[in-house]
Amino acid sequence: MKKVQYKKDIKASAEKVYNTMLGMDTIETYEQWTSEFNPTSTYEGSWEKGSKIYFVGTDENGKRGGMVSEIADNVPFQFVSIRHYGILDGDTEITEGPEVEKWAGSLENYTLQEHNGVTTLTVETDVANDYLDYFNTTWPKALNKLKELAEK
Repeated sequence: MKKVQYKKDIKASAEKVYNTMLGMDTIETYEQWTSEFNPTSTYEGSWEKGSKIYFVGTDENGKRGGMVSEIADNVPFQFVSIRHYGILDGDTEITEGPEVEKWAGSLENYTLQEHNGVTTLTVETDVANDYLDYFNTTWPKALNKLKELAEK
């Protein structure tokens, strides 16, 4: 597991970035920027601290899958922490075993800092080594898409 960090300056308030990022006004904004990871990306659940949330999409065969996670912390317009602890395989939650062990408990943290109308979004996430290249390519694309949406 390796901790990686990505940053993006967005010309919008922290409130606008936060709401766009999490799909608070409309889930479509979340789905649009996370489509860089999976074109069918969405979530089911709540962003409330302590809540269970599924990050889901469908694969090329139409099978539903994704991550089983918990909102470890959520300070609106400032900080969101997601703890991943399982895999969703269809409608089955898998929370133990070799598939899960290599990254169970990993965190994905979002910090928003607004200064003079520009919000710096910092993403820190734990990544399994075999996904490092994928994330280093995909995260910047996703953050560019989020920037585009939040600056509208």
